[in-house]
Amino acid sequence: QVQLQESGPGLVKPSQTLSLTCTVSGGSITTTSWSWIRQPPGKGFEWMGALTYDGRTYYNPSLKSRTSFSRDTSKNQFSLQLTFVTPEDTAVYYCAKVDPSFFYFYSWGQGTQVTVSS
Repeated sequence: QVQLQESGPGLVKPSQTLSLTCTVSGGSITTTSWSWIRQPPGKGFEWMGALTYDGRTYYNPSLKSRTSFSRDTSKNQFSLQLTFVTPEDTAVYYCAKVDPSFFYFYSWGQGTQVTVSS
């Protein structure tokens, strides 16, 4: 069974870069597509983008100017970088497996809290 685990700093200062890594076990990141999703406190989920099995990236238009995905196939990991963060970026961040049409999200990680504060 595929399992995902988010990791990275829980506190980021405004204007800095938020960096998170998703480690995948029980499956290869080169065979399926993957996504980052976030949930600010008291709000709904926001799709941040997707990374395909062959390394192509797709970003939410509202975030794409600040968002970058990358991957390390040797470690079976993919990463998120979000630049110039503000307190509005405070959220629980999740990585998840996604279908090829980006319709369904499954095999979610447990999520990691990231707070943007000085």
